[in-house]
Amino acid sequence: MKNFILPFLVLLNINLVIGQAIISGKVTDAKQNPIVGANVYLEGTYDGASTTENGNFSFETFEEGTQTLVISMISYEPHYEVGDITYLDGLTIQLKEAVNALTGVTLTAGTFEAGDNSKVSALKPLDIVTTAGAVGDFVAALQTLPGTTSVNEDGRLFVRGGDANETQVFIDGLRVFQPFNATPNNIPTRARFSPFLFKGITFSTGGYPAEYGQALSSVILLNTTDLPDQDKTDISIMSVGGGVGHTKIWGKTSLSLNTSYVNLSPYEALIPSTQGIRWNSPYESIGGEAVFRYIGDKSKFKMYTGFNRANLDIEQEDINFDDFVRFRLTNGNLYFNTSYKHFFESDWTLTSGAAISWDTNDIGFQENLVDANETASHLKLKVQKGFSSRFNVSFGTEFFFKDYKETFSDNAGFEIDNNFNDRLWAGFAETDIFFSNRLAMKLGLRGERSSVIDSYTLSPRVSLAYKTGEKGQFSLAYGDFYQNPLNEVLRFNPQLESEKTSHYIFNYQYLNNGKTFRAEAYYKDYDALVKFDSELPLFNSEFSNSGSGYATGLDVFWRDNKTIDNLDYWVSYSFLDTERDYRNFRDRATPNFAPTHNLSVVTKYWVNDLRSQIGLSYFFNSGRPYYNPNTEEFLAEKTRSFNNISLSWSYLIDQQKILFISVNNVLGFQNINNYQYANTPNMNGVFDRRALTPAADSFLFVGFFWTISTDGKSNQLDNL
Repeated sequence: MKNFILPFLVLLNINLVIGQAIISGKVTDAKQNPIVGANVYLEGTYDGASTTENGNFSFETFEEGTQTLVISMISYEPHYEVGDITYLDGLTIQLKEAVNALTGVTLTAGTFEAGDNSKVSALKPLDIVTTAGAVGDFVAALQTLPGTTSVNEDGRLFVRGGDANETQVFIDGLRVFQPFNATPNNIPTRARFSPFLFKGITFSTGGYPAEYGQALSSVILLNTTDLPDQDKTDISIMSVGGGVGHTKIWGKTSLSLNTSYVNLSPYEALIPSTQGIRWNSPYESIGGEAVFRYIGDKSKFKMYTGFNRANLDIEQEDINFDDFVRFRLTNGNLYFNTSYKHFFESDWTLTSGAAISWDTNDIGFQENLVDANETASHLKLKVQKGFSSRFNVSFGTEFFFKDYKETFSDNAGFEIDNNFNDRLWAGFAETDIFFSNRLAMKLGLRGERSSVIDSYTLSPRVSLAYKTGEKGQFSLAYGDFYQNPLNEVLRFNPQLESEKTSHYIFNYQYLNNGKTFRAEAYYKDYDALVKFDSELPLFNSEFSNSGSGYATGLDVFWRDNKTIDNLDYWVSYSFLDTERDYRNFRDRATPNFAPTHNLSVVTKYWVNDLRSQIGLSYFFNSGRPYYNPNTEEFLAEKTRSFNNISLSWSYLIDQQKILFISVNNVLGFQNINNYQYANTPNMNGVFDRRALTPAADSFLFVGFFWTISTDGKSNQLDNL
């Protein structure tokens, strides 16, 4: 028996040795340095090993045939080798560095982020509403960033030599067609939205993604909050009105409501306007917003709606009339959007949404009446796929509908209708490619077709970013951008083309422990701008796309909230060189809204002993061009420089009650926006003029804000 067992065991051992295969090799990084501690194993088995200090690995297996060898290591992309078991011996494997979303390169050319979730945020949500002089208007806060111009009498965003109509606003990816309140000439407007409902803002000064279009200069992307942290009620009592808001949470579902009432009559009674204005009925408005949210395990559903109704009756001085000119306005606006996002397996994401807007304006100018109505909608579908941390693709389609109707009538019985409708289709595709943690590229293409002007456009977009070290990076961006002519033109002559601009951007950004530095140079080339031969677009004007222009400049931004305890400040400077020939310009010239130098300094200091935040903002613009008909040159003279120092004080009465005081232009600088000249010369052959100045040199705002919340600790300091 012993003689039989011994040969059997020897034979079994020989068979086991013969059945084993050797898996071996070496693992290195891109620079041929050995990687220590990488996991190497056959997929679906327990056979494997770790690499040694020399990067080597070796183990035995009884597996046969085609196998998958997996090599994994933190901070590196997983690597796979597939082949016959005999192939997996003596391998040389090079792992690629994994792209880290927190420390890797980001595509930042032309883009400022405002939100707690962005590692490259230039502003936080707190900044949007605590900036002295902004008085809770996010657009006014964005005007402290480089690339913008403070056009005191307008209130909208003028970006890098573009006029305000070249900037578009989106909420949760969907277009807002009338984002600003309606006002008369020389009275600044405000955005319609409460900053309380948004978790972040992306402000693109140029080179924005192919997903967005119909904006020659800039887009503002507003993102509503996903899920509030608790139930609460906010009450506001202000010198110009009041408001109330409430948020309720039911598990994964929440609803936020707010409403506000603004009436300038009490303020005007105490501090009347003195600069060529008489109010028959000061500005009065009522508005509100609502956001409904449902956050599922693999989905997000949101509905947003906002409404506003405003009216005013004003008389303004005009050099061409003996008496003041009366202007009356009643504006109604209703906006609604809904969006749905679903996260599928294998990193597929589907986003869909729809928005619709109704805007009505009843306007009276002297004895003339204008009734204007716009109905507009936006449908959108977008698909994203993340193939790896290095490569993802998005593509989609969208449809815009606009129906514009306007009726003009005068006291003599003359009446004319000016209407148009447009159906605009767009398709877009974009890919992000991360070659490493240091190098990334975005490629995009957008196509559009508009029915009203019967034209097709194709817009390539590309950006590149290279990270020079842990704290700094360079970015480049190029893109073509198209925009349809404005309503004021299309209502008379739709036989035009899209206006076009091309952006070229070079950016450097440095981030280091609470300090941010950005410098960005750019060039914009305008083509096919709309021109007409009358002072304003009229039914008998001659229109063409013969206009052109350029804008070039340098934007610089510095922010520091670490060097001095409790002090946060930022400085923005912009140099702008721009000329254009458009509208009724007789020559190529720098427009009135484009000063050469723009500077803003914003500071915020928290005083513990006083339970207060004190804010100070300083704004400076060099003189703005204006046309003097007493000289031969066009837009050759400039106003004196613009200066504004604003102060704010937020006092924490107790944990949930705040007193807020803000004074705009506290030193009362007498700024001049432009000059209005007489239509005909006087007896000496000289065109008389008057200065166009703000309605009041300074503005005082006082507010009391009270929060009632579940935890008894929250307050609106973050919202002031």
